[in-house]
Amino acid sequence: MLEASNNSELPTIPGKRYFTIGEVSELCAVKPHVLRYWEQEFPQLSPVKRRGNRRYYQHQDVILIRQIRALLYEEGYTIGGARLQMETGSDKVNSVQLQQVLPQVIAELEGVLVLLDS
Repeated sequence: MLEASNNSELPTIPGKRYFTIGEVSELCAVKPHVLRYWEQEFPQLSPVKRRGNRRYYQHQDVILIRQIRALLYEEGYTIGGARLQMETGSDKVNSVQLQQVLPQVIAELEGVLVLLDS
């Protein structure tokens, strides 16, 4: 498992529409029970629930989980402090979101460039 301070080393998010809790757990380096707990603590995090109460996370949910993870594990916020940061929409949260999305955008653009060159 990755070190808590290495949020930038998390794998890129695949271009899928829905992710299971196990997939999100691996993408964000957070155990599934922690994800279920964060759902109770952060009202912004609400995955789609289907048959048998199974959770399906969307791409924006994975980015949100990575933001929460960065606030708690890297910035040292408490749950309450991280919740407040998420609600106020601070610049720090926006920069974390940009750090998460930027590598994926670069990889996709490089793929497009390879297609155009061939």
